[in-house]
Amino acid sequence: MTDYRGLFDLSGKNAVVLGAASGIGKASAQAIASMGARVICADIDRSGVEETARAIDGEAIVCDASSADDVAKLADFAAKKFPRLHAAVTTPGINVRRLVSDYGESDFDRVIATNLKGTFLFLRTFSRMLVEGGGGSIVASSSIRAVTLEPGLAVYAATKAAIVQLVTGTASEVGRHGVRVNAIAPSVVETALTAPIKEKPEIYETYSKHTMLGRWAQPEEIGSVVAFLVSDAASYITGSTLFVDGGWTAIDGPPTGLTQTRANTASR
Repeated sequence: MTDYRGLFDLSGKNAVVLGAASGIGKASAQAIASMGARVICADIDRSGVEETARAIDGEAIVCDASSADDVAKLADFAAKKFPRLHAAVTTPGINVRRLVSDYGESDFDRVIATNLKGTFLFLRTFSRMLVEGGGGSIVASSSIRAVTLEPGLAVYAATKAAIVQLVTGTASEVGRHGVRVNAIAPSVVETALTAPIKEKPEIYETYSKHTMLGRWAQPEEIGSVVAFLVSDAASYITGSTLFVDGGWTAIDGPPTGLTQTRANTASR
């Protein structure tokens, strides 16, 4: 009988998590480490990434996701620390919420550099490394905004949609070498990126009601999915985008209509 519990075990595995100073990246590093893997934590935030690494007995390195040199140094660091790398996860992302007609080129360049270019650099670098190592798993971070958005999110959403295609394309190129490449697509998660929204109770509640579960996700609920994707339990999943969104994209608007209809019917 298959050892199903063992499929989730990451003991003896080595991983890199870029974006590990906070939010989804930090939770991913924690989840992967808790399943037994050794983890290199990378982020542009030195103090934050060092704190994450200390907490999970991992290694820390400063890395700017949008810098080809930094990403290459991260790969070199991993090669020196580990005899082989098994998993690579990238989560950094920024958003400048503004109408397209009001978008400045500098803001556009910054969002593209971190979200899209950063993911490209990571996929390029670590797909090579994992192919040379004989296989492994890569996870990138997209968003529900790849398929649904609202005014002010066009540029951010464009990067997240492009990440889906980058992931699919990369997966198609490296699958024969035993490398799996997938993306996660969260909805509303309580992280530093979404903190400004949480400060506005009416918007926070509106977003909560848009999910089937009626609440925001916690970072660990996304991190656990990342740990699954890098484990052998997901050995036949590649080229996919896994929506971890509380049902947001499965329905058209807040799931309140049916409840109201039933109430009205019962009153007649």
